[in-house]
Amino acid sequence: MTAAACRRIGPWTVPAVGYGAMVLSPGMYEGAGDEAGLKTLGHVIERGMLIDTSDVYGRDFHNERLIGEALRRHRQHGRAVVATKFGQRIPPGATPHPVVFAGGKRPVMVNAEPQYVRQYAVASLTRLGVERIDLWYPHFPDPEVPIAETVGAMADVVAAGLVAHIGLSNVTAAQLREAASVHPISAVQTEWSLWHPIDGDLRAAADEAGAAIVAWWPLGAGALTGPASELAPTDLRASFDQFSAERAGERARLHTAIAGCADRIGATPAQVALAWLLHQHDSVVPIPGTRQPGRVDENLAAAAITLPDEEQAALTHAARPRE
Repeated sequence: MTAAACRRIGPWTVPAVGYGAMVLSPGMYEGAGDEAGLKTLGHVIERGMLIDTSDVYGRDFHNERLIGEALRRHRQHGRAVVATKFGQRIPPGATPHPVVFAGGKRPVMVNAEPQYVRQYAVASLTRLGVERIDLWYPHFPDPEVPIAETVGAMADVVAAGLVAHIGLSNVTAAQLREAASVHPISAVQTEWSLWHPIDGDLRAAADEAGAAIVAWWPLGAGALTGPASELAPTDLRASFDQFSAERAGERARLHTAIAGCADRIGATPAQVALAWLLHQHDSVVPIPGTRQPGRVDENLAAAAITLPDEEQAALTHAARPRE
């Protein structure tokens, strides 16, 4: 069985595999030099992929600025769909609200109060150098603000022509349903991979809302594709327990299952992990990150992988202890 090569997000038809640009900024993973990052982004833009970023990725808004420069350099090429997120770069005068992030060792600070929503959009538009943001998410729901109020303010920004479509990130099923009662939701971003299952009720709520599911860390942030070497202290992944020494055996067991499948079907481990995810749902768009153009093409090719039913079942079984 082969996954469909394209997926729908709002009005757009995009390749089934998108691109997570976070890896290009220092302080997130290892980062990449700007020229190398621009080369990779140019490759992504030419293929018309979904590009995912956030105003919090990289010091001094580095990730959005880098994508803005890439868009300027490649306007004559393919039409990528650009998605960004807001709420973690707290505006002057706003109160930071702590959110406990599952898997992380420290809370993140957010503010998604309605009075600040428009200025988040205007700032991202300027850095990206675009007239309208294609897809816009609050990075996390603000625990001090009902999601309906945040989305209501986002709807005003849509009405003003600054944003085309609204998404949600890191929400519960109840929050998605509440938000969808205020304004159409085109995408829901959540962690989903063989390493980390999606919440079944969230998946059902996304189907009810007609929202695509954008899967972040679809390769387990690298945990699924090979034994992780010691991470630098500045690497974001070092703060997550899935890379702890205590879970090394779990990582190795799942990686062995993926590598075995890859050998049997003539694919790479990354392609197998992505193909498994693409077969789980017709509307899932995984957004793996990479600093190498060749890896972009490798990831895109996962949508053409024929993954036999018995291989899917074996991979699901290997992941079951994690579930």
